[in-house]
Amino acid sequence: MADFAIRKLADLPSIVDGDVDWRPLQHFFGLTAFGVNVYRATKAGAELVGEHDELAGGHEELYVILAGKVRFTVGTHEELCDDGTLIAVRDPALRRSAVAASADAAVLAIGNVPAGKFASTWDARHFAGVPTADD
Repeated sequence: MADFAIRKLADLPSIVDGDVDWRPLQHFFGLTAFGVNVYRATKAGAELVGEHDELAGGHEELYVILAGKVRFTVGTHEELCDDGTLIAVRDPALRRSAVAASADAAVLAIGNVPAGKFASTWDARHFAGVPTADD
């Protein structure tokens, strides 16, 4: 495989599973550092992310609403999210799911096991005074 690839999402292979068009990004690009997929609804009411937890793999996950509206549930919290919304689930035990509230809904899902502290190439001074979700 080449050292890099540039593709349009619409040009990637698709796995159609009922009312969901799944684009297996990790598989297509041969990524090994993290899992990453896009799930797009073909109609409102489609289950984009089936109810699950990540206890077996211990994954942290980040979901990004790329388009449309999605009803996201994490634990007992439910929220209607629109494009640009980020949902970070650090606790693998929390159950989560997502259902398309519009036919054009699309979710990017990224996950992997916690690695302790992320080793950034950025200078730590760049983050001085920058709030986190826990602040």
